[in-house]
Amino acid sequence: MSAADFLAALKGEGLVVVQHGDWRTHNRNHMGPWGPVHGVMIHHTVTQGSARTVEICYRGYAGLPGPLCHGVITKDGRVHLVGYGRANHAGLGDDDVLRAVVAEKPLPADNEANTDGNRAFYGFECENLGDGRDPWPAVQLEAIEKASAALCRAHGWSERSVIGHLEWQPGKSDPRGFTMGGMRERVKRRLAARPPHTVRPGEHLASISALYDVPWMAIAKANGLKSPYRIYPGQELKIPEVRQS
Repeated sequence: MSAADFLAALKGEGLVVVQHGDWRTHNRNHMGPWGPVHGVMIHHTVTQGSARTVEICYRGYAGLPGPLCHGVITKDGRVHLVGYGRANHAGLGDDDVLRAVVAEKPLPADNEANTDGNRAFYGFECENLGDGRDPWPAVQLEAIEKASAALCRAHGWSERSVIGHLEWQPGKSDPRGFTMGGMRERVKRRLAARPPHTVRPGEHLASISALYDVPWMAIAKANGLKSPYRIYPGQELKIPEVRQS
């Protein structure tokens, strides 16, 4: 998947994406291989403040240069792209876990750190102190769900390709504050449903109706739209599972 395809997948799932600097070519590819990629890994940052969090993940810090992930999901639900390619996020983890992800089977306990995860996973760092008390806003959890589903959808993966850092490397606790089992269930439900449509410039209900073969009035009703049925670029529309008669 190219950086452009990565961006398109996230936007296609209805996410608000912020691009930072030279993120498309900002990576650690000179330090080791990147790919084949087999899944999505979720982390918490142990930081506070969106701007500071994004800056740290972009630049890294002494002893661990950036990027520290591919995307930072801040508490407002925005996805900040800070790198593409090899990133310092996963570290060494359990080869049995990687085999389970590739086969899309239940994860075994992680009890070894013998396999390079930076080459094999997309990484999302999520703004949270990771102390079990810092809240996870609903909009942030929804963004984690959407970002994970977007990449699963693009690659043809199931929800089993989404894991937490704590399921990969012994001794890690992230993400703390929600369960990865619960998040995988959310991703599973999203993948089973028709993805939302993000309105593009020049589109109207009739053109979207023709695109999905769904009556325009059904789309309007599903989204609570009333006369004069105005929509706008960037708006996310639910597409109901009905067909033109």
